[in-house]
Amino acid sequence: MNGSATSPPVTLGILGAGKLGTVLARLAVAAGYRVLIAGSGDAARIALTIEVLTPGAIATSAADAAARADIVVLAIPLGKHRGLPTAALRGKLVVDASNYWWEVDGHRDDLTDPRTSSSETIQAFLPESRVVKAFNHMGYHDLEDGARPRDTHGRKAIAVAGNAPNDVAAVAALVDDLGFDPVIVFGANVEADELRTMLDRFPDSARARVIADARAATSSAA
Repeated sequence: MNGSATSPPVTLGILGAGKLGTVLARLAVAAGYRVLIAGSGDAARIALTIEVLTPGAIATSAADAAARADIVVLAIPLGKHRGLPTAALRGKLVVDASNYWWEVDGHRDDLTDPRTSSSETIQAFLPESRVVKAFNHMGYHDLEDGARPRDTHGRKAIAVAGNAPNDVAAVAALVDDLGFDPVIVFGANVEADELRTMLDRFPDSARARVIADARAATSSAA
């Protein structure tokens, strides 16, 4: 996925230069990716930080990172998605690593509505992008400490969820390259077998019932 001796490396654009963004950048650089990383403002403001924390990555603007990347990772608070460079992200494969977190996003009904999900919110804002969910259910410190080579015993799993099989496969390959076993659909900080068991149990959970009831009510009212 990250290129070969005869092809250029895949360019990964990371929008968000906080703790999650810099961890993913370090993992991607180590895996052989070309990494462009952007904060919320002028690239010059984060250039020294990126040089120190993620040597090998290139600090740039969000629009430039999005435009030049093969794959773009959103490592931003969910509530800041309206500041994304929509034009530069048109047609791009976008990996949504965001979660709603009230301490950062505030109390917002639009981000907690059980009739939709965080990635559906992102997809609605980026209708011409191809959004896949991944890297959202492990803390940044667990991602850094948990990355392992392929076929390593105890390798942690990262869930990958999306609508298009080819896009899901591309993100699964990225997950694998960065040091985790990809599992299609949902997850937590566990190994692949345990994650699959959690997925099997989810339809019977209280949260699943809340989501199903809310969406059924929406369908009935339509």
